[in-house]
This record gives sequence, structure tokens and C-alpha cells, in this order.
Amino acid sequence: MEERDPSLALRVFLHASDFHSPSPYPHTPLTTHSILSKLSRARAFHLLEPLLARLKLSRPAAPLSEASFVDVIRAYGLAGRPDSALGVFADMKDGFGLGPTVRSFNALLHVMVQNRRFRLARDLFFDSKEKFGVAPNVVTCNVLISALCENDELGSAEKVIDKMPEWGLAPDVVTYTTLVCGYCGRGDLEKAREVFEEMVRQGWVPDETAYTVMIDGYCRHGRVLDAVRFMDRMESDDGILPNEVTYGVVIEAYCREGKPGEALSLVEEMLSGKYVPDAPLCFKVIDLLCRVGRVDEACELWGKLLKKNCVPDNAITSTLVYWLCKAGKVWEARKIFKEFEKGFVPSSLTYSALISGLCECGELQEAGSLWDEMVEKGWAPSTFTYNALMKAFVKSGSVGDGIRLFEEMLEKGCMPDRSTIATLVDGIYGSGKEDEVDRVVKMAVSSSKAVLLSEACWGVFVSKAIHDTDRSRIEIEKCWTDLSEDFLT
Repeated sequence: MEERDPSLALRVFLHASDFHSPSPYPHTPLTTHSILSKLSRARAFHLLEPLLARLKLSRPAAPLSEASFVDVIRAYGLAGRPDSALGVFADMKDGFGLGPTVRSFNALLHVMVQNRRFRLARDLFFDSKEKFGVAPNVVTCNVLISALCENDELGSAEKVIDKMPEWGLAPDVVTYTTLVCGYCGRGDLEKAREVFEEMVRQGWVPDETAYTVMIDGYCRHGRVLDAVRFMDRMESDDGILPNEVTYGVVIEAYCREGKPGEALSLVEEMLSGKYVPDAPLCFKVIDLLCRVGRVDEACELWGKLLKKNCVPDNAITSTLVYWLCKAGKVWEARKIFKEFEKGFVPSSLTYSALISGLCECGELQEAGSLWDEMVEKGWAPSTFTYNALMKAFVKSGSVGDGIRLFEEMLEKGCMPDRSTIATLVDGIYGSGKEDEVDRVVKMAVSSSKAVLLSEACWGVFVSKAIHDTDRSRIEIEKCWTDLSEDFLT
């Protein structure tokens, strides 16, 4: 059984070296590789570095394989330590007498690109033969081309491709795809298409990734029709079916353009095959369908997704609940909420969506019960939730309850917004209880001067209070006077 604790594994390794009889224990490249790989995976550099120093000083030097160094180099790359990776690579020959091959060199080059050391990656590539005795292969060239594209040096990347035949190497699908990606990122779709067609002319069959990169480029620059045509070509010309990434980029593009029908059609196509969209993509389609009034279709789609084992989440549930309530389908919204509750914990947003919907439909008693349930489960009502219930109270004529809720909101440290003030002021003036406005203003200011003294909040109050009557002017002057006194005391 493999030891999971890297420090304990190291102690066992060293114990065998120091106390085994006959001493020292003759570690093999396999046992040494095992401990170095474990320490590398654990990012235990504080243990790894002294061990490497010890192994280097042992006489004769401990037997190490190139695979061990590749693991260490990759670990430094993932940890964001490219200079340490370069030091280990140099130590292979100088410290351990192990000449690097293209495998370890490619690992080093990848680390440089991974950590955005593009200039160093390029220098290492062109010095590979002279300094390290390593002849680059196609993978090496592809890593360099990736670095040049990442650094927006696309012209240099093309020159490397042109030079590859002189080095006895032929560009492959990855080579061309990397350059296509670079031009798409720059927004030069015509050049990207030109490189793609050159790949085809050279006898290569584009794979899923190559097609998806080109399709994504079109989508990101608003050319969805071209993307769809390329998607059709993908299947008709080369017999390659779109994968979940391909579907995803086109569906997201349709959502951005506000085309729910097309997005829904592609999701249905995905479901008819072997792919299931992830929750974020599902949310975008469902949200768009709801926003254009196609709530029933959104619910139907959600039902199909659940049957395909798509994991429900609070964002999708909240969206469906909110829009169902807005469409007056409170029972359906409540049903979805209850189903979700069986296996998951509704978030504050999900609770708030249903509470808001119930309030919109005048179901105050049920909204209040759900409010209590939300609080019992440890969720604090948000400004949105307070505003929804406050609006319902005011709409039903219970202005006093609305004001009491406002007071609780302030006590709980929940910040009112412009909508909060507008709801209360509308209700107060609509009920003929204008004197309560002064009380509301004072409560808000005593809680946080930044709230009602903002232009937006004062704008709500003033727009309602001014009717060119003596009483209204007196009210405003009184509020300003009281506020000034509060600031001065």
C-alpha cells in the first residue's frame, strides 16, 4: 500500500539508506523515482530540494531516471516556479551526469509557456542543440508556436512552421490549430480561416479541437452564421460530430444574441446524442427562454435535463421559480421549489425568488411562512427580499407593517436601496399618512447617513413630497432641519 504522507515516505526512504544492512541500501532508479514523484505531486519542495542535494552528493550519485526529473520540472511549473524548473533541468547533466532528451526539454519548455516566460522559451528552443544537445521534435515546435501565439507574435510563429521542413519535421494538426487559435484571438478571422484551409491542403484532417477553435472564433466576433456553417461542414465533410465544447460555444453565442429558439434547438440536439450541457450553460438557455416569456418551454427543458442527470442548482431553480410566479403560476413554482428541497439546500436567492413571487400574487401568509423557514435555516433576508414583502404590505394597505419591516431591516443591518424608499413613500402618500414620511427618513438616516443622503434616495422623497403646497414645503424644511440638527449633535 502506498504511503500517503510525503514526510513519512521520505523518512522511510532515508532510513533504508542510512540503517539498512548491508549499508547503504542500494536504491534503484525505480525507488528513487517513486519518492521524488511523491514529493513532487505533494508540492513538498521543502523536502524535495534537500533530498535532491543529498542524492547529488552521494558517491556514486544516486541512480535517477529522466522521468524523475520530468516530474520535478512539471511540479515547479504548476507551482509557478519556472526558474527552479530550469535549475533542475540544468542539474540533470551537471549534477547527476544524466543527459537530457527531448522529453525533459519539452517539459521544461511547457513550464516556461505555462508561466508566460515566452522570451525565455524562445531562447531555450533555439539554443537546444548547442547548449543541451537536444534536437527539437514536432512537440517542441508546437510548444514554441504556442508561446509565440500567446505573446501575439503570430508572424514569428508562421516562420517557425515554415522552418520545420528544414529541420526534418512536418507541422501537424496541433501546429496549425495553435496558429488558428492565435489569429482567432486577435480577431483576424480571415487569416485564421486561411491557416485552417492550408492545414487541409497539406493533407491533414481537422479534428474536433481544430473545428471548435474556428467555430469559437466566429462566435466570439458575432459571426454565428459562419460558425453554424462551419459546424455543418465539420460533420458533412469530415464525418466529425460536434462535442459538448462545440455545442457549448454556439449555444452561448445564440444566448448572447437573444435567440432562444436556436439555442433551444441545439440543446435538444445535444440531448438526442450523448452529451448533456453543464449547469451554467443550462442556466443561460433557461434564463433566456424565461425572459422572452417562454416559461413553459423552459420548464419542459429543465424536466428533460433532469432525466439526463443534469445536477439541479440554485441559479436555475431561482430563475424558474421567479418567472413562474411572475406568470401567475405560483403552484408550479412552489412545486419546483419543493422538488429541489428534497435533495438540495435552497439558497437565499432561491427563497427570495419564491417569496417575491408569492408577494406579487398577494399570497402574503404563505410568503411570511416561507420567510420564517428561510430565517430558521440560517439565511438572512436580502434587500431584494425585504423590498418584495414591503411592497406587498403597502399594496395590501398595511403601510404600518411595511414601516415596521423597514425598521427591522435597518436593525438587522440590511441596507435599503432606492426601491425600498420608493415603495414606502408611495405607500405612505397613497394612504394619506404623509406624516410618516418624516419618521421613515429619520430612521434611515440614523442607521446610515449614506443611504438617504444619496442623490437617488433624496430624489425619490422630494419628487413625492413637492406638490407646490405650503404643507409639503413645511414637511421638507422640517426634515432638512431635523437632519441638520442630527449631524451637528
